[in-house]
Amino acid sequence: MDTIFNFIGGIFGYVLWSAFYLTKNYGIAIILFTIAVKVLLFPFSVKQQKAMASNARFQAKQKEIMAKYKNDRVKANEEIQKLMAKENVSPTAGCMPMLAPMLVMFGVYYSVLNPLTNTLHIAADKVSAALNSLSTIPAIGTTINGRYGEINIVKYFSHLQDYLVVDGKPIFNSNDAQSINDFSSGFNFCGLDLLSTPSQSSWQSMMWLIPVLCFLTSVLSMIIMQIINGQKLQGCMILMVVIMPLFTAWIAYSVPGAVGFYWVASNVLGFVQSLIMSKFYSPSIMEAKTEAQRVVLRRQQEAEFAFIEAPEFDQMQASSEVSMQSEKKNKNSNSKKNKPKNSKNNDKSSYLGRKR
Repeated sequence: MDTIFNFIGGIFGYVLWSAFYLTKNYGIAIILFTIAVKVLLFPFSVKQQKAMASNARFQAKQKEIMAKYKNDRVKANEEIQKLMAKENVSPTAGCMPMLAPMLVMFGVYYSVLNPLTNTLHIAADKVSAALNSLSTIPAIGTTINGRYGEINIVKYFSHLQDYLVVDGKPIFNSNDAQSINDFSSGFNFCGLDLLSTPSQSSWQSMMWLIPVLCFLTSVLSMIIMQIINGQKLQGCMILMVVIMPLFTAWIAYSVPGAVGFYWVASNVLGFVQSLIMSKFYSPSIMEAKTEAQRVVLRRQQEAEFAFIEAPEFDQMQASSEVSMQSEKKNKNSNSKKNKPKNSKNNDKSSYLGRKR
């Protein structure tokens, strides 16, 4: 896994180094990098918003099906499967938009964790030789040779440069040394040393502000997103709003400050992105667009079928009218035959009266 994340960190390192080269400050470089990442991942965010709108519509219809077939679970499952196919809903539809930010976060972590190889892109054999050289020096090797070895070399390069030699020759050439010196001087942002780790820093260093800001911005961004999407915080959602930010704050407390600072910048810019998404890609707007697309698609499908004329329809209608008229005449003739004759037309011999 380290090989994969180092590869991703090496790609992001080029972007971070370019931003640092322009600004000469790693904190500002992280902000510019975060903006670029948000723009790059914006299509994934739109896709995630569409998936959320589709799932909301699917959940409402699913409840109706469950209520209708509450006594027949098999039939309910069949109808739900049909509904999923009709609505084009997939349980894994929102996984990729959520996975992409995690990959970016690990990429930033590894670019900060290994600044010599992933950000400055100094040859790995030189970095290994430097770490091995420092590990042989008493009192220095125990503090330098570790997971944050490259960070410590960058942070204390001016003090360690004389010890970074092999067979009497410096490990890093003049260009490498100049890049490391310039890089090490740009990690101070608003009085915070972004190369330091909050868990290993003193209270006076104010590095504890990074995990605290990470927690606060995470909670606020999650609450605001729930409000924008029209969802109520209840049950386990309330716990998630607290537990997840606490987890991210603990990570920010345990890793170099630059990683936690990226998380804070990402949360703040994510809040701005949420406002934009609510303006143009809210669930109600996305649902209206989906219904409009469905109507247009239905009309296009209907237009593909040619109108079928029925030439025999007029003849059938005429024959039916003739048959109705003949039936009417037959009824009239039958009624005349069955009508009783008038008494004036009766035979006179039938008169039984007596003459005077």
